[in-house]
Amino acid sequence: MIDQSALYKIQYGMYIITTKHADKINGQIATVVFQVTSLPIQIAVCLSKKTYTHELILQSKVFGVSILDEKAPTKFIGTFGYRCGRECQKFDGINFTTGATGCPLVTDNSLIVMDAKVKQVFDVGSHDLFIGEIESSKTICDGVAMTYEYYHAVRKGKSPENAPTFQAKISG
Repeated sequence: MIDQSALYKIQYGMYIITTKHADKINGQIATVVFQVTSLPIQIAVCLSKKTYTHELILQSKVFGVSILDEKAPTKFIGTFGYRCGRECQKFDGINFTTGATGCPLVTDNSLIVMDAKVKQVFDVGSHDLFIGEIESSKTICDGVAMTYEYYHAVRKGKSPENAPTFQAKISG
């Protein structure tokens, strides 16, 4: 038997993952970002194969990460978490800068931004794990990074179906 609630105790953050390919930019909320090496500095990002951001990263081989402030409004999170960039322009009215890779890096409600060039992609089933070498990073402001636990417990946020943390019913 699997107690799916146990998985909520694994610590995650709340991030906006962005990319640019040709004239298209997009971004989405992700919870799985972590550093994998120090020389060279590389990070990993895990994204559903169904998302538009995933599709664009496969084409462009670059991605950006904006680490969200705990104070980020729920509506702002929803802009990047519950809408598809194939059907809307998520960056309308959003402040961002451009990273060394050309990726848009969301500065609104973000503590730190960084961007990376994809070095490897690992198929992990419904998702791909992108390993990227950091090209640039910048601190936007001081604050407390939003955790996924805080998002669920305090903000009462939900996990969309494409999130790696989505808890589908498991028949036992």
